[in-house]
Formats: sequence, C-alpha cells, structure tokens
Amino acid sequence: MSTRTDESFGQRGLTLADRLGVWLSQRAIRRYLPRRNDLEVLELGCGYHAVQLIALKPKLTRGIGVDFHIAPEVRALERFTFHEGTIEETLPKLESETVDVVMLISVLEHLAEPHFAIQSAWRLLKPSGLLLINVPTWLGKRFLEFSAFRLGLSPKVEMDDHKMYYGKRDLWPILVRSGFKPSQIRLRYHKFGLNLFAAARKRDLGRQGHASTSF
Repeated sequence: MSTRTDESFGQRGLTLADRLGVWLSQRAIRRYLPRRNDLEVLELGCGYHAVQLIALKPKLTRGIGVDFHIAPEVRALERFTFHEGTIEETLPKLESETVDVVMLISVLEHLAEPHFAIQSAWRLLKPSGLLLINVPTWLGKRFLEFSAFRLGLSPKVEMDDHKMYYGKRDLWPILVRSGFKPSQIRLRYHKFGLNLFAAARKRDLGRQGHASTSF
C-alpha cells in the first residue's frame, strides 16, 4: 500500500493499527486463497517489507511484488521478484496470463485510475486466476480520518492520499466492466464494516475438468 508518491507502506515502520489491519487482511486472504502450494502470486502495492506476500511463502512457487521502494533484504529472498516503481508504470511490463492470484490490499483507494489496475489484473491472471481486493468503506472513511486527523493514531499523509472509498455498489461495477462475471464475484464487509473485501475469479473452469477456486 502506497502512502506517498515516493514512499512505500511500512517504510517508516508500522503502527499498532497498521499491524492489526495487516493481520485482519491476512485472515481474509487465506479465506479465499486456492488450496494449493504451487501458486504464483502478484501483489500490487506490496509495501516496503512485503509482509503479506512473504507470509504466503509456503504456498508459493513464485511471488511478485510491486511498490515504490522495497527493503534490500526482501529483494534478496529466493522465489520472489520485486519491481520498484509505480503500479501504473509497471503493469504494462508484466506478461499476460502468468499468475494465479493478484492482490490489491489497501491499495485501490490510492490509485487515480482504479479501473486500469483491475483491468490489468484481469489480463495478468491465468484463466482460473483470482483477484483479491481490500478497500476502505465509506463508513471506514469517518473512523480512519478521525484516527488520523484528530487522534494522530495513523499517518495523516496516508489519509490525504485516499482518492476513493468503496461500498459494494462502487466496486462491483468496476469488476464487471473489467471482465469478471457476476457469478464469480464475492463481496463482503469485514474489519467491523470499515473495509470491503472482494474475491473475483477470472473464469469458472470447473466444468471443463480444471481445478477451480472455491469461494
């Protein structure tokens, strides 16, 4: 998750609220992640330490992360590839239909062109691939801004970089227009309604004899 145009999430450390948010997101990710140990996973806006991507290491054959800056010790990890730069600049350079999962965890709200990111995720996913998204809700906006602007419990610069908040009615149309079928989209509120989590499968291949991701 990016907090500034030149800084990656976690580059200056994580607050207690950040750590709780990461843990809750990890629970949601594992709820929908395919039950295989040979996954190729791309995380857009993975953060300076790529905490969530690295947590999936036992299930990965390859992990790919994108953010402005990545910690040197993280870039040296085996089975991981990292791209430093903006999401918008990096996405066109990635090969189509090469990953099983794309993750946009607390990132979409920072992007000026969220449609482009989701359309690119569709392109990058293998036919049975899965897109996982976490975004703050309009209810969350009130609490997040109060926490940042009034209480100082989270970085003000992060909230000032938010360009959108999402409900199901906001995110669902973007997913559908990007190619995901309504029957393959699951949306649910979590983190006490402050966040919305989406799992969107590119295509259901179950009837064709291929392994499909269960929701």
